[in-house]
Amino acid sequence: MSLQYGQVIAYLPDFLAGAWLSLQIASLAFVMGLVIGLFGAAVLTYGGPLARAPIRAYVSFCTNTPQLVQIFFLFFALPDMGIILSPYVAVLIGMTLNAGAYLTEIQRAGFQSIQRAEIDAAETLGFSRLQLVRYVVAPHIIRTLYPGLSNQYIIMMLGTSMAAIFGVEELTARALNANAVTFRSIEIFSLTALIYIGLTIIASALLYALGRVLFRVKARAF
Repeated sequence: MSLQYGQVIAYLPDFLAGAWLSLQIASLAFVMGLVIGLFGAAVLTYGGPLARAPIRAYVSFCTNTPQLVQIFFLFFALPDMGIILSPYVAVLIGMTLNAGAYLTEIQRAGFQSIQRAEIDAAETLGFSRLQLVRYVVAPHIIRTLYPGLSNQYIIMMLGTSMAAIFGVEELTARALNANAVTFRSIEIFSLTALIYIGLTIIASALLYALGRVLFRVKARAF
């Protein structure tokens, strides 16, 4: 057996385009999931029983069913109800909702770590609920949970490979297409793995720099 990387290197620009799409999906799903998670964590922490019930049901459903099944439902079941989503949109919504559930739990831990004295001080100064979250809770959560949130982003970025099942032309899908043409599986998927490792290193470095500059978080880069 001889390795023929020369036959697959021509696919490198196509793979990099797929990697860029993987980053887009992961970033959009993470940011939107972060917003959902912040809202969900705020409701679970400060809301009443009626407000907490649907959030708990949503978190329980999304964290106790596979993400792939959730996306299958969006892509294959919703058309029976007259709602047709493109593969990209179905994957993006599925990953966002799934991320929102996990990020709700992660950020709830951050809410619970806030000292009561900080809340009392903000209320004494006349902060509204929104101002309390904006100026007291959110900065505290970001500094406390930044390493965990960064890890969640990396997990989501690697998880975008499941989008290949739905025909989204991200990195894994393009690797499968190239493999179907060249049959150079070792070369194709070893190159794909190296690109994923590169993405992880780049994303970790960017998250580390972002945390240090914006939030003064001393998180580990790798």
